[in-house]
Amino acid sequence: MPDALAALVDDTLSLLRPRGRVLLGLTGAPGAGKSTLARRLVAEVDARAGAGTAGYLPMDGFHLSNAQLERLGRLDRKGAPDTFDAHGYAALVRRLLAETGHPVYVPDYDRRLHEPVAARHVIEPGTRLIVTEGNYLAWDAEPWGGLRPLFAELWYVEADDAVRERRLLRRQLAGGRDEAAAREWVERSDRANGELVKRLRDACTRIVPTGAVPRGGADDAGDAEAAGG
Repeated sequence: MPDALAALVDDTLSLLRPRGRVLLGLTGAPGAGKSTLARRLVAEVDARAGAGTAGYLPMDGFHLSNAQLERLGRLDRKGAPDTFDAHGYAALVRRLLAETGHPVYVPDYDRRLHEPVAARHVIEPGTRLIVTEGNYLAWDAEPWGGLRPLFAELWYVEADDAVRERRLLRRQLAGGRDEAAAREWVERSDRANGELVKRLRDACTRIVPTGAVPRGGADDAGDAEAAGG
């Protein structure tokens, strides 16, 4: 394990408390590596503290369906703040912190289907740490702003813009767009969302450079948030 990642795992483990659950938030612009880091932290915490210690909550599971986005006239800018069920995400965050006596099921986003998928993840009663990630966790607009006091820490995952956009382009190509359509999406939609998120950087408790996030395989195409259709 790279030293930088090992240090992040150590600091994540330090958030655990003898009782109750804690919430670690990861935010950053599209393609920065949030979901890659979140999944790696969950795996490493479980390896060191016991299986089921950590659980994963991706905000991407709260993308509105394509049918709803089409109804609302927002399908061409999927990944913008108003293309998520933000209140549903906020409600699940609060459930996970309050309901510890039974399993709670968590949705995810499927880039092959280009749709949210219910109950892909489960948070078991013994889970003590929730790692959640998404573009807008540092935003002060509601309902995101109301979640800020619930995070033990909120980390900003940062990557160079050129690196992010290469990942985003590969993501769009892997999702079935041709080269021209993929570039148009990244330059019009992902770039605008990224500029919004970058303004939230200073509201976070820590900056995590992309070099601390090991990548490879499917993850190298970019993390799962703001999949952009």
